Amino acid sequence: MEVIKQSMIDLFTNRVMMCAVFSWILAQIIKLFTGPIHLKGNSFGNILVGSGGMPSSHSATVCATCVSCGLIYGFGSTYFAISGVLAVVVMRDAAGVRRESGKQAAVINRVAQEMNKKKGFDFELLKELLGHTPLQVFAGAVLGVSMAFLCQLWLFPMIFPAI
Repeated sequence: MEVIKQSMIDLFTNRVMMCAVFSWILAQIIKLFTGPIHLKGNSFGNILVGSGGMPSSHSATVCATCVSCGLIYGFGSTYFAISGVLAVVVMRDAAGVRRESGKQAAVINRVAQEMNKKKGFDFELLKELLGHTPLQVFAGAVLGVSMAFLCQLWLFPMIFPAI
């Protein structure tokens, strides 16, 4: 039981993870103000937990993780190197493969809507807001880097002074 208790304490005092989670939450909250709520099927809940939109929460999360690792363990550390490579892969995927998948979904949805109208089919529409524009990825990266500095150099030293 003591091992579980200590594991939970370690989990919730992990400064890198806490910063990444805070960055993700903040990015999702910002999407409430920048997201297309007016579009059919988009609610506060869908935008709050969904992917796509401004800023990229994926970019914010991995950049917060990467810079936090650099600030805590050093920019020459293996932690920083691994998280840096992960950040590049995630951001490239968000602006590349996932964005193209969203474009394909939009075309498929137009065809499905025509089929539904003309032929009486009932195709379920695909989610179109999957990836990000380069600006959305950049905004997420800036948010993540900013959050890492804010968390690691100001907020967490106040909350966890002994760690």
